[in-house]
Amino acid sequence: MLKGAFEHKDNHGGQGVIHPGGVQWMTAGSGILHSEMPKTDGVNEGLQLWVNLPAAKKMMPPNYQDLAAEDLAVGRSDDGLVSASIISGQAYGVEADTTTETPVWYLDVTVKPGGVFEQDMPSDFNAYVYILRGRAVVGDGDDEQKQRKLQRLEMAVLDRAGSRVRVANLHNSTDQPDKMALRFVLIAGRPLNEPVEKYGPFVMNTRAEIEQAFDDYRAGRFANVRPTTTTHHRSARKRVDEL
Repeated sequence: MLKGAFEHKDNHGGQGVIHPGGVQWMTAGSGILHSEMPKTDGVNEGLQLWVNLPAAKKMMPPNYQDLAAEDLAVGRSDDGLVSASIISGQAYGVEADTTTETPVWYLDVTVKPGGVFEQDMPSDFNAYVYILRGRAVVGDGDDEQKQRKLQRLEMAVLDRAGSRVRVANLHNSTDQPDKMALRFVLIAGRPLNEPVEKYGPFVMNTRAEIEQAFDDYRAGRFANVRPTTTTHHRSARKRVDEL
């Protein structure tokens, strides 16, 4: 959640409110009815990411976790110019308190003027950078031919050939460090390389599985499996099977 607040509810009585900097990561698994509605009358702004489950785990029990902003792991550069809230994955030697059913990295990164974010990435990951605020230079710092300049609401899909991600704040002035800060998300993961069949809210591997999902929904079978919910607290540093 970037601004405002969202209230979420499910068909088993679970509910909560997501505030700025907070995250709810849900695994739909075998099926859950879930709603999200704005909680404030002002601007409500956030990001939603859908991650496909591997075929072998598509029918696992549904679950979700609430992660408040203050409970997220944070990695920082040695010069203090870069901080990364680690929703999943790792940065600057710090790992997220959560695990996922597939290898997925989700970093919310802030870079002050003059700062550079650098991150080693598994060479078999797909990855992209999406700019939330400010202006960025993505790519090799010594080769302008391999660089790309981005501004707010623009993205760059990264080349798998290199295993190191480099994103610099285009602004070097330190007169207004907060106003000129760069904020972006880095999202990466290992491809499943499985067939994908989707329709409406369902993502499966075959058309027959899609038809079965609709049949389960119409028959009320989503109500027969109770999801698990976990709220993280940094002091406890819990680890769970899935976000």
